[in-house]
Amino acid sequence: MRREESSATISFVSSAEVPDDLHKLRHSLAHVLAQAVLKLHPDVLITIGPPIDTGCYYDFLFSKPISEADFPAIEKEMRKIIHQKQTFRCDTLSVNDAKKFWKARKQRFKVELIDDLARSEKVDSVTHYVNIGPKGEEAFVDLCCGGHVENLGEIPVDGFKIMSLAGAYWRGDEEREQLTRIYVAAFPTKEELEEHLRIIEEAKKRDHRKIGKEMNLFTFSDMVGPGLPLWTPQGTVIVDAVEALAKEMEAKGGYVRVRTPHIAKGKLYEQTGHLAHYRTSMFPPMQLDGEEEYYLKPMNCPHHHQIYASSPRSYRDLPLRLAEYGHCYRHEDSGALFGLMRVRSLSMNDAHIYCSEGQFEQEFNAVLDLYIEYFRIFAIRKYVMRLSLHDKAELGKKYVDKPDLWLKTEKMVRSAMQKKGVSFVEVPNEAAFYGPKIDVQIWSAIGREFTLATNQVDFDVPAKVGLTYIDQDGKQQVPLCIHRAPLSTHERLVGFLIEQFAGHFPLWLAPTQVALIPVAESHEAYAADIAAQLTAQGMRCITLPHTESLGKRIREGETRRIPYLLVLGDKEMDASTVAVRNVKTKKQVAVAMKEFLERCRVDITERRLEASIG
Repeated sequence: MRREESSATISFVSSAEVPDDLHKLRHSLAHVLAQAVLKLHPDVLITIGPPIDTGCYYDFLFSKPISEADFPAIEKEMRKIIHQKQTFRCDTLSVNDAKKFWKARKQRFKVELIDDLARSEKVDSVTHYVNIGPKGEEAFVDLCCGGHVENLGEIPVDGFKIMSLAGAYWRGDEEREQLTRIYVAAFPTKEELEEHLRIIEEAKKRDHRKIGKEMNLFTFSDMVGPGLPLWTPQGTVIVDAVEALAKEMEAKGGYVRVRTPHIAKGKLYEQTGHLAHYRTSMFPPMQLDGEEEYYLKPMNCPHHHQIYASSPRSYRDLPLRLAEYGHCYRHEDSGALFGLMRVRSLSMNDAHIYCSEGQFEQEFNAVLDLYIEYFRIFAIRKYVMRLSLHDKAELGKKYVDKPDLWLKTEKMVRSAMQKKGVSFVEVPNEAAFYGPKIDVQIWSAIGREFTLATNQVDFDVPAKVGLTYIDQDGKQQVPLCIHRAPLSTHERLVGFLIEQFAGHFPLWLAPTQVALIPVAESHEAYAADIAAQLTAQGMRCITLPHTESLGKRIREGETRRIPYLLVLGDKEMDASTVAVRNVKTKKQVAVAMKEFLERCRVDITERRLEASIG
């Protein structure tokens, strides 16, 4: 049973946030789940049960642990409740009456929630939603804001399934009670549920942690520490190939490369504002004898600003595009770490573009063009660009307190994207502390969502750290800074690519591109000659010697997801050909060695998604 945080915030639905039909179905099912669990376990304590993207969950405190073996009984009881076609009644109670109601039922978590609402939101009343049974009886009551079906008969009995259990600390506090969270998948039809379950099974097969272990791409060590991945030789091939791609693309885009250290004095991050806004995500400071405090680098931008400031700049130097694969460190909570997707040690595909206001639109949109080209290369077909904005209520706290500059730069970003014809959605209260940004959400082949790229506008820090340039009129100006990371981090991107391709990487990315399989000892010399030709062309190949059976060696090549297996026997040796087995398609064709080399060269040079042979 995994552990997750438990949020216990109740918010009332505003007129602008009217729940849709699916939300109502899932919210109602959460009540059904709680009612069923209470029927089977009368002494259970109930907490909260919100709808989520794939269904709903409810958090309970059981007197005795439950397991997956309890799922069938709970589902059976849930279906009984649905068949009763219970309806909902909304009762409004004063805070005192509501607390008395739940105290009488010994449900202390509900009492705590009401106290919290009265204290934080200053409410003097709350709403209860009561399930009314077929004979008019009150079957179940919950503290709730509403948003339900007309009657439970609208919920398809074959459209839901209990999926899993998880541990969740009450209020997300590790010092509080650990609850049991029951997850339910819920959809309007049986077919949609079955498709969801199919995707889940496919996701298990494609899990980057599972495939990464099978292919020996990366590892974690208790001796090194959690969230600190170690790249094996095979995984490093992928990392290096991605970095080579980025360097190539950035060279075409007019970027210049820089390198910066892994640590810096605390006063650097104090000057840029990172200590004020980002301290909780940074590792604790290091105190060196006789020196100031040092911090591990959480991001590259403060260091790049120092490079910009190291020389006088004029308008002729702009735009200045500084790029680096800088290694950064984030003090992520241990419970949030997840394979390569959430780590503490990360390589940022980072760059900072210093430009004038007049150059902003062109530079900003050039970054968006770069994103789209990467999406083509990596077969990312579904993505959403989110314009993350500030919240004026958070000025001076979460965001720098410069309201006019916020409105100006948000308008600049919005205008640039509208002129370019790029579709986007606006998301309030998600900006960087120094300016608005574009976050790019992508979905893998199995529907898993990732935040991959970011394109941020910084109107604050350049002035704060004294960055200037001389304009055409000889006047001193402060540049804008665009922070961009189109490929996120090596770690997250490789994790995404493992799941996207299910380990069957395009030829240019594959850790081992070709495996030579001589049928017998007499074919070993021919295999060695071919290996020499492949190596001379810069290809990565191995030989699986004849000492094992042919079938076993083919299975090994398939397990390691090597794109091409070349089976070499008398026929191939006599004709100077190779029998090429495409591991992904399972097709095998005979090809002249010269043709094989040329087609591989083209596939790799052009970074084609699919191998052209077989």
